[in-house]
Amino acid sequence: MNKRDYYEVLGVGRSASESEIKSAYRKLAMKYHPDRNPGDTSAEEQFKEAAEAYAVLADPDKRSAYDRFGHAGVGAAAGAGGVGFDPSIFAEFGDFADILGSMFGFGTRRRGGPQRGADLRYDLEITFEEAARGTETTIQIPRHEHCDACQGTGAASGSSPTVCPQCRGQGQVRFQQGFFTVARTCPQCHGSGRIIARPCHSCRGSGMVARERKITVKIPPGIATGQQLRLQGEGEAGTGGGPAGHLFVVVHVQEHPFFRREGNNLFCEVPVNFTTIALGAEIQVPTLDGQDMVKVPEGTQTGTTFRLRGKGTPDVSGRGHGDLFVTVQVQTPKKLSREQRHLLDQLAKVLPKEKFEPRAREDVQDESPWQSRNSPRTTAVLRRQTPQRCAGRGSERSRGRRGRGFAATGRGRRRPRARSPLASAGGDLRS
Repeated sequence: MNKRDYYEVLGVGRSASESEIKSAYRKLAMKYHPDRNPGDTSAEEQFKEAAEAYAVLADPDKRSAYDRFGHAGVGAAAGAGGVGFDPSIFAEFGDFADILGSMFGFGTRRRGGPQRGADLRYDLEITFEEAARGTETTIQIPRHEHCDACQGTGAASGSSPTVCPQCRGQGQVRFQQGFFTVARTCPQCHGSGRIIARPCHSCRGSGMVARERKITVKIPPGIATGQQLRLQGEGEAGTGGGPAGHLFVVVHVQEHPFFRREGNNLFCEVPVNFTTIALGAEIQVPTLDGQDMVKVPEGTQTGTTFRLRGKGTPDVSGRGHGDLFVTVQVQTPKKLSREQRHLLDQLAKVLPKEKFEPRAREDVQDESPWQSRNSPRTTAVLRRQTPQRCAGRGSERSRGRRGRGFAATGRGRRRPRARSPLASAGGDLRS
């Protein structure tokens, strides 16, 4: 049978460099390797052909003889016994060379050695107060442990595992396939390297039994939803003398009736009467440690947020505490007694008449969420956005009008911009 030209087999020209030849052969070896094409005789023949061509063209002397005399000049060297596999062509791939080495048979990795046990996960739900203060709780988990009857060997009492005679304890068998020595899992011991003649009755030869264990978990103060704790060595037992895995406890914190948490800071709303913010008073606000007194200055506007330093949740790493932000909201009574109505009528008579001008449309749109819903999240957003709007930030066109604190009216005149109640009455109180 006539052989194809070696340069044609590798798909390179006669002037190809050594690196080009090596790269072409590497691609063909990975494409047509028998392990990637089981049962494909055509791929196996192409693999052998590429290996033969590379064995000649990679050697400068053999390549020179081939260029002068063709196949006749290298006939003896290119025979069945003269071609071998060169694993060094995969050296530049780093760890990939180890993978191919194990596949082609020149690796030394043993599959039946010690293996680390599997990791386990447990989802734990705790209350808001437990997350803030920290706690200890007991959980019960199912896991696989070493069998007490056989001490994890899998063999019955009075016997012990023996070395597999087929793989001699390596867990792999090697055989010749074409020009390669291929390593595969031993079919007799299934990669363990041991044979158990008399299996243990408790674990049926596996060396593992399923048990449920109670484990105490210490929850640090300040932990949040989604954070996890690692309990080293509390996972499933390892095999072959390997270490046990880890247990990961994922924490889920329940919602609080009125506190909302962002990081280490807490947010809440406190309803107050109109007289409280108009005349000023001290009010009680809830904290994680009980009730605390906050002084509301005279003339405070509804929606004002007060800051109580150090009254938030502790940092989970132990670095201080967050703050508590309390927003006061005026509570309008739905029903009035005759005396209350009379007093309010008297107050209305002495108050100046409303002379409020309609605000610009864009202002109404910006502040309408404040009027329609008094959620803590809306309060925080408006508090952050107000300084930006008052500072005159925005587009190039709007900067000329907003930078001076004026808003354009429908008739081309300008009037002073109405300030947000939050911007004019923002408060910060340190406890």
